[in-house]
Amino acid sequence: MPVLSTREKLAILSDAAKYDASCASSGAGGRNSLKSGGIGSTEGMGICHSYAPDGRCISLLKILLTNFCIYDCSYCINRSSSNVRRARFTVDEVVRLTMDFYKRNYIEGLFLSSGVIRSPDETMGEMVEVARRLRLDEKFGGYIHLKTIPEASAELIEKAGLYADRLSINVELPTDEGVKRLAPEKRPETIRVSMAKLRSKIEEKAEPTLRTKTRERFAPGGQSTQMIVGADATPDARILKTSARLYGSYQLRRVYYSAFSPIPDASSALPLKRPPLMREHRLYQADWLMRFYGFDQGEILDGQPDGMLELEIDPKLAWALRNRASFPLDINRADREMLLRIPGFGTRAVERIIETRRFRRLRLEDIGRLCQSVAKVRPFIIAEGWSPGAATDAARLRETIAPKPRQIELF
Repeated sequence: MPVLSTREKLAILSDAAKYDASCASSGAGGRNSLKSGGIGSTEGMGICHSYAPDGRCISLLKILLTNFCIYDCSYCINRSSSNVRRARFTVDEVVRLTMDFYKRNYIEGLFLSSGVIRSPDETMGEMVEVARRLRLDEKFGGYIHLKTIPEASAELIEKAGLYADRLSINVELPTDEGVKRLAPEKRPETIRVSMAKLRSKIEEKAEPTLRTKTRERFAPGGQSTQMIVGADATPDARILKTSARLYGSYQLRRVYYSAFSPIPDASSALPLKRPPLMREHRLYQADWLMRFYGFDQGEILDGQPDGMLELEIDPKLAWALRNRASFPLDINRADREMLLRIPGFGTRAVERIIETRRFRRLRLEDIGRLCQSVAKVRPFIIAEGWSPGAATDAARLRETIAPKPRQIELF
């Protein structure tokens, strides 16, 4: 095999990493090079690749250590039987690339994943060594996210948590049946055990020590996971049920959904075309409803016989249209839980409504200044001087407030 330059490796391994969606940097604790005496910070603005919860744009060098892999997962472009161009970085190359890119202000952090070479421990050991050298030798204070390997030893995972801001373990597919059929060499129970151990370790390190009363720094951004959507026939209801279980059992920061993308020389067990990207978007919206809006997983799709989210409208509006008996709500009296269920209201708008109504009663024009679309909100609320009357129960309400189809321009 010809020797590849670092530039050639970067082209191959950055392209191979594009299928991993779980690279957001939310939840990382602050590091500041002025205090550490090194270089890098998790607090600055940069070229965008991902966004923190407060809206900060975080640019990351997103690469694989290698796209060689001993596993033959049907849905993976880097599976062992795939006819793709292969490459492998050394530890030195990843460290040098990260530091060079940072000094040129291209990135603010590193997202490092990998195919499994020889053994899980050997691969994980090299990834940990990259993070260790960046932190200790280069005094790098930027963000580091490591994609961990479930079968790796507990000692390596613990070392990874000392140097990384976030760790993640992919569950691969929404169901055990799907994993066993499309990735038979991987064991769902092993993945879950690894996630449970990581949760325990994060909770253990979060407790103040008896001697110093300080908390040890261990993966302050927590753990996340990713599942592929559309590689099998799993409906959205089952996907959301899996996500709810993962959030509850392992205290995940995020579950990422990655729409299946057809790959060359694919197995006949895989679909011939990718699912609509809007499906992935609707799953993220439904996930948001579970995490921040108080919705139970079951009620988001209650009444949908096929267990699929509607693609034409967002899941909160779909729920409201199926539950019109709960509306209209008086915005000057309704509690926070019910206000969050009004289509068109975000968490920030609800907080501002609750704060403002302590001093005066809100009118419809006040609501128009607090939300993005008063037309979407109007049929579901009562305000000072405003009542929707029979509009809430109108047969054509959906057509009135649903987004209109838009012709895409060619130029």
